[in-house]
Amino acid sequence: MSDLPLQCKNLKDQVESILQLLQQEPTLRFQDITPIQTSLSKAISPKFEIVFAGAFSAGKSMLINALLERELLYSAEGHATGTECKIEYAEVDKERVVLTFLSEAEIREQAVSLCQQLGFKTVPNINQADVINLLRQGCEAIIQQEGGENKSERAKQAKALILLLEGYIANRDRINTVNNATYSMEQFNFSNLKEAAGYARRGSNSAVLKRIEYYCNHPLLQDGNVIIDTPGIDAPVEKDAQVTYAKIQHPDTSAVVCVLKPASAGEMTKEETELLELMRENGGVRDRVFYIFNRIDETWYNTQLRQRLDDLISGQFHNTSKVYKTSGLLGFYGSQIKQTSQQDRFGLDSVFAESIKGLDGKEETPQFVYAFNNYCVNSGKLSSSKFRVSVNGFETPNQNYVRILGDWGNEIIEQLIKDSGTEEFRTAITRYLTEEKRPQLFKNLADDLEDVCINLKKHYQSVQRNLDSQPQEIEIMKVQELQRLNQQLQQIGKDFNEHITEEVNQIINNSCDAFEADFKQLQSRMIRRLDELLDTFSVASAYQRATISHPRNATAPLIAILVEAFYYLANQLEDILIESSQQVVANYFQRLIEKIRKSEYYRQLYRLLDNDGGIEQEIRMLEKGVAQALFSAASVECDRFVRESPRFYDEGTFSIYQFRQTLSQTSQGYDAESIVEAEPAIRQLLKLDFEPKVSHTIRKSFRQTINQTLKTHLLPMADKQADEILQQYPQARAYLEKTLEQEAEEKIANNRQLLNAVKENIIAYNSAVSNINSCLQSMQLYNNLLPIIGDSFEPISKFANNELLVSDMV
Repeated sequence: MSDLPLQCKNLKDQVESILQLLQQEPTLRFQDITPIQTSLSKAISPKFEIVFAGAFSAGKSMLINALLERELLYSAEGHATGTECKIEYAEVDKERVVLTFLSEAEIREQAVSLCQQLGFKTVPNINQADVINLLRQGCEAIIQQEGGENKSERAKQAKALILLLEGYIANRDRINTVNNATYSMEQFNFSNLKEAAGYARRGSNSAVLKRIEYYCNHPLLQDGNVIIDTPGIDAPVEKDAQVTYAKIQHPDTSAVVCVLKPASAGEMTKEETELLELMRENGGVRDRVFYIFNRIDETWYNTQLRQRLDDLISGQFHNTSKVYKTSGLLGFYGSQIKQTSQQDRFGLDSVFAESIKGLDGKEETPQFVYAFNNYCVNSGKLSSSKFRVSVNGFETPNQNYVRILGDWGNEIIEQLIKDSGTEEFRTAITRYLTEEKRPQLFKNLADDLEDVCINLKKHYQSVQRNLDSQPQEIEIMKVQELQRLNQQLQQIGKDFNEHITEEVNQIINNSCDAFEADFKQLQSRMIRRLDELLDTFSVASAYQRATISHPRNATAPLIAILVEAFYYLANQLEDILIESSQQVVANYFQRLIEKIRKSEYYRQLYRLLDNDGGIEQEIRMLEKGVAQALFSAASVECDRFVRESPRFYDEGTFSIYQFRQTLSQTSQGYDAESIVEAEPAIRQLLKLDFEPKVSHTIRKSFRQTINQTLKTHLLPMADKQADEILQQYPQARAYLEKTLEQEAEEKIANNRQLLNAVKENIIAYNSAVSNINSCLQSMQLYNNLLPIIGDSFEPISKFANNELLVSDMV
């Protein structure tokens, strides 16, 4: 954009100054400053990029041509290109065009994609003439089958492939293998913008151009306005469509003109709906969106189509003022034929000279001529009393066209342009770009800054009031601190109690990750130990222990082996459960002490007492009590393993079946051998009994035991310790009196330093805001000025502080 007003020259520095002040305040850093940064970049950017986006063949290029009243961009019904076109301002004598070509690799990629969509099995080698001829023939056959290049998506894709191949052949010497080649129009020996634009508009050339940059003279492009034409969002080549989506989301994009097709299609396409949703997510565009329903002339001849469009606009676009109905075709060519006359048959021999050349020598009828004749007779737009127009069947469309214009001349052309809606849209977007754009950008910036400024103002005033209310004399400070001592000790005790309660609550609700990991380790150790015991259990050793216990007998029953096994397994599992429990307890209390040491209340307690008030000693004693309690609980838990499970001998269970099978095997003899041979069966029998019991312990009962033990030990301790802390007031007062004078001096000095820092920040804030407000005022945005921090309150005097403290003491 053109130079900013003098008052806005340092706008970037002023805004960044406010944002730096915001980042200095930890309590305010939560605020998202991205919208402010985006608004700032838009307000000071030298360019304002306006992206024209819409569906394939929606008429974007024709509409841009109509706005600029110059035939710059390639526009053809049914087949557009994937070229991105950028149009910027230039002085009359500096108009030019810069052309950037696709690489051979990119052209080959597009050709392969189109061939796949068309169902061609041939892999296109674009450097082989016979392959290109076959592909052209196949495309022409498809177009003929579909009834024309505009009749279906398949026909449009076929035409796109023909143009791509033709463009590659015609421009092969200008196309690099991998890189994109860029040329100025002078390198093509073009003497002016019209010649260069004419080359770029040719469909085959446009098909192999990656980007076209026009620099032309038009008032609409002044003040840094840049018009960008993009490929269709439903273009035949998917990669082309992605170019449009990427450009809409690009931070450089400042506004979007959405060219929509419901005027001809009757409803929004899926791609158009996605486009509208995507724009809402771009903070750089915001509400700078124009909705253009192009091809509006098609609704003039179809009542149902017109009604559907009206319903769509009233239902989905009723809350925006930037909705326009246009016919880019009528508006653009209407502006062109205004410069023609009877001598060149109103443009047939000049504007339309290329398009009316027929292959068989017969003169073709341009699309505009058909549309013009239809407008004159069937649109209902012309007053029957003013314009008595007829289209004769014995004349060709071109003859009718020339005759009508010969009769009515510029009068009917002016009416045509007015009805096309392009003048209304041009007037609206010109007014927006010249009068509304810049104030709106600065208003957006002010709106985004307002919350930050309000929060900074409130924060500075609150801090200043608080610091001004603090005592300024050492003795008064000492009195105040001693008065607060009892309250501080009480708060420390409360904080400690709440901390312990929260820690216990986390254990009970399985919310402590470290504790959960320790307990899972206990579970794993129990499971692994049971597996080891079952795998290594020796029936021979158990048999030996059983016979030793009964010296008169030379044999032992199966039940005696099971008894020895039950005692052995239960005692071994008790050892591992006790050991694991002790480790869980040790880890938990170590973490608890570390958390307590890092807490604010612990730091405050040390400041007041020069010690922790016995907290750590109490925790360590408590740890021993919890460990002993869990030792006993683990012994009781595992002692119960000696008893068989309640359903161990129940009829119909697998355990009783296994027992009987084992008993049958051990009853084959009376010596140790029959028992030892049944060792696998006995191990399986033990497994059936012990696995459910161990699982119940580690997954249900013992965790509840740990939770309850911690709760019953920790919570009473926390209550007791909170009271103990409060009882240490005499010790705290004696210690505090020794250090209070130095602390008071430091605190007063610190308060003064903080107050000076706040005042400096307020001065910096007011300076930045005043400069920003001057900028806003230059834009006449008097209702969007940012708040200044004034002397809205008086600091509390030292005398008032003294009176307040004495009153409190009394």
